[in-house]
Amino acid sequence: QVQLVESGGGLVQAGGSLRLSCTGSGRTFSTLAMGWFRQAPGKEREFVARISGRGFRTTYTASVKGRFTISRDNAKATAYLQMNSLKPEDTAVYYCTADPAYENTKPQYWGQGTQVTVSS
Repeated sequence: QVQLVESGGGLVQAGGSLRLSCTGSGRTFSTLAMGWFRQAPGKEREFVARISGRGFRTTYTASVKGRFTISRDNAKATAYLQMNSLKPEDTAVYYCTADPAYENTKPQYWGQGTQVTVSS
């Protein structure tokens, strides 16, 4: 069983930055593709970004390309989401995910989520 714990959410003004962290346990971290999803109030959960086990591949949803960067440090069993140039529409609960398969669009493991609020 894989456990994921997110941190780093908070309140920030539009144009600001935040870095989310996700620490995993229960399995060799480098064997897991890591990802981030988000869910805004009244909306469906949506994919944000993912990164392969060794960090060689990344994928982003169009709305965050050029603003968000996903990365990982396997020695620390931690994945990150650096969010720059934040917009009010980025306000959501952000969930860390993990799955052995990079291409799986419905990850097996989920964290509990961390709130990101961007004020205008």
